[in-house]
Amino acid sequence: MGLTGKVALVTGSTSGIGLGIARELARAGADIMLNGFGEADAIETLRAGLAAEFGVRVGFDGADLMQASEIARLVARCEAEFGALDILVNNAGIQHVALVEDFPDAKWDAVIALNLSAVFHGMKATIPGMKRRGWGRIINIASAHGLVASAQKIAYVAAKHGVLGATKVVAIECANAGITVNAICPGWVLTPLVEAQIAARAKANGTSVEAESNALLAEKQPMLTFTTPEKIGAFTVFLCSDAGSTTTGAALSIDGGWVAQ
Repeated sequence: MGLTGKVALVTGSTSGIGLGIARELARAGADIMLNGFGEADAIETLRAGLAAEFGVRVGFDGADLMQASEIARLVARCEAEFGALDILVNNAGIQHVALVEDFPDAKWDAVIALNLSAVFHGMKATIPGMKRRGWGRIINIASAHGLVASAQKIAYVAAKHGVLGATKVVAIECANAGITVNAICPGWVLTPLVEAQIAARAKANGTSVEAESNALLAEKQPMLTFTTPEKIGAFTVFLCSDAGSTTTGAALSIDGGWVAQ
């Protein structure tokens, strides 16, 4: 599953799922363009560390994915600095929780802009170069919420359902251009943010982290085990490999049985 010589852009990759994906792509030999937020010194330490650990080229661009022009600039920079953009992972996202009647208009606009519109703009900017080179892999990080709903998450659920629809359309359009387009639909993923939430719940309830982890998982998943960013990264590497060359237009669950119920 070697990806030496390929160039990957992973949005939202300075932490969490995106960083796990970037690490596994780098482990497979791909050069990486990171994107996301954080302290400049910490990001530079991360960038340099990945380059040193895996012996690949690693860049960083803090493009604001709420702006279509910034996404186009980011893609153009990847192609200019690395010579190509072969793998696009649309991972960046935000969440807001509220009943529909209380959901702020600005929050709806923001969630749709980053979780859905940025996916469209990223694919639109990237596909022409992939078509010229006759090879490309696009992986859109959706969610179990792209397939089923939960209360108080109207913008997130709508956006992730939209990501799956967009994935299918572009997969059909690119089916004979050497480009595959797929969506990964995670359930609960053990990111630093989720770990902090579990620790806070345990402290507030006077229980253990293990008990709160199981309670959180059991709300949705038959399997009381978290997916990890590294496992999602390994799944991404598979989709980029020759073994995944005829997998396209798929919504691929990695969710502990969440949507099997």
